[in-house]
Amino acid sequence: MTAPPPEKPQPTPRSAYRAFRTIGTRWMDNDAYGHVNNVVYYSWFDTVVNAHLIESGVLDIQHGAVIGLVVETHCNYFSPIEFPQNVEAGLRVAHVGRSSVRYDVGLFAQGEPLTAARGHFVHVYVDRATRKPTLLPDALKAVLDALK
Repeated sequence: MTAPPPEKPQPTPRSAYRAFRTIGTRWMDNDAYGHVNNVVYYSWFDTVVNAHLIESGVLDIQHGAVIGLVVETHCNYFSPIEFPQNVEAGLRVAHVGRSSVRYDVGLFAQGEPLTAARGHFVHVYVDRATRKPTLLPDALKAVLDALK
């Protein structure tokens, strides 16, 4: 018996996300087809996750003993974003492990009710010096809990 095909990914509403950040598009983000190139979306994922952690006081990119390394990213695209538009990036936490976190990110064209793109971003938290996985610090876990 053959398994049914997986369901086609669908856009998600703003209500699915717990925190938002507005990011401006730049002229250089557009590609030859007149819309933002797919690699820029991953930069936005990185921006919304790390800016939230820095602003929450749980990521010190210069001196912190624990840092997050990206081990997986994924994105589904539903509608184009182009310059000049603002992007409203929604953030939520989908899973917290002992040393890893899966963040879900939704990218909305400004004011739109559904994602133009959505995806995920997985960090494994490691000791800065040894690069070995480490337990998530309590302060980080508290920030992550607020994003669930």
